[in-house]
Amino acid sequence: MITIIRQCIRNSTTSLLANKVRSFLTMLGIVIGVGAVIIIMSVGAGAQSLILAQVKSLGTNLIGVLPGKAENEGPPASAMGIVITTLTYDDAVALRDKKNAPHLAAVVAYSNGVGTASWDSRTYDTNLSGCMADMMEVEGGEVAKGRFFSEEEEKNLAKVVVLGSTVKEELFGESDAVGQRIKIKKHTFEVIGVMAKRGTVAFQDYDDKIFLPIRTMQKLMLGVNHVNMIRAKVDYEENIAEAMEEVTITLRERHDILDQSGAGDDFTIRSAAQALDMVKTITDALRYFLAAMAALSLLVGGIGIMNIMLVSVTERTREIGLRKAVGATNSNISNQFLIESVAITLIGGIIGIVIGAVVSFLISIVANFLDYDWEFSVSLISIVLAVGVSSLVGLVFGLYPARKASHLEPVQALHYE
Repeated sequence: MITIIRQCIRNSTTSLLANKVRSFLTMLGIVIGVGAVIIIMSVGAGAQSLILAQVKSLGTNLIGVLPGKAENEGPPASAMGIVITTLTYDDAVALRDKKNAPHLAAVVAYSNGVGTASWDSRTYDTNLSGCMADMMEVEGGEVAKGRFFSEEEEKNLAKVVVLGSTVKEELFGESDAVGQRIKIKKHTFEVIGVMAKRGTVAFQDYDDKIFLPIRTMQKLMLGVNHVNMIRAKVDYEENIAEAMEEVTITLRERHDILDQSGAGDDFTIRSAAQALDMVKTITDALRYFLAAMAALSLLVGGIGIMNIMLVSVTERTREIGLRKAVGATNSNISNQFLIESVAITLIGGIIGIVIGAVVSFLISIVANFLDYDWEFSVSLISIVLAVGVSSLVGLVFGLYPARKASHLEPVQALHYE
């Protein structure tokens, strides 16, 4: 039996080497398909690591409150850009009260927008972040020069701002910004501080922002009473669940929500851990969907293999007849063509894995060079899946040509022209 298998492998190798160009073109579809699967799985893993690292960078002991009720543990409509006005500044003030939420170490409400800042003859379009005085305690960061605004300035609609490092450089260059006055939407603000360079955290460029008291942002810049979201820092991670319950009770009381089942809530509370799980679920689903789409090219490659093998059967009809005339069985003929088909796809799969891994590695190098926290990863499961699927494609699409070859009648095959 082993001798027969060796003979089949030897004959298959000889046949493939005799038609090198055709063999290469036949396996090209498999190479592309397997390479695409490896690249998508690897890039997906790298992108997922980047997203998760960005979410974790704010801290794991945070909870967020968004306006609007979410369904089935998904994001609320406000996260999709729909304006919902159910959360207010006073809600955040109530949560800041230790009597209502003793496990919250700091609370910050946000009201965001965009605007053009001008100083002297310079102007710069940037993001405006109206926030509460505890912003740095919740999100981190530090002031490089000057100071951050106080709780009293927050309440009294003070016209003061703290500049991100990029904004400072664009408006003032090497000049000292602290103590200067800038204009935003016809209002004049005093620059009281400049933030230290921080970069992008949780997909927000903290350097390209102007921070101002939230009440000032609401009343003078936007003319609204609602806030975009509330973020709170919990004193200890083990108290997150209890803190979320405290926030829920406080907001239900303030919003006159009597239904304690949660069906009538007009807000959504998520912890950092829940956000991470949600992001991981979404990115995993996206990765596997894209990998499945890329794997469709393996189907195309399999059809190409079947066509070429059928051509090979036709070209080698006399060879098949001669072998059967000297004693080769249907099984011998069938096995030879199956081995050829599987060999083409297996070799193509290995080449595709190597190419996919190299391309994925180059992508990770470029991403890290651009200062992204990108993790290079080619998982064992993706390699096993690629090799297994490519071999299966060769086996399945080689069955028909192999069967056709094995059923040729020796006499007719020897007389075939």
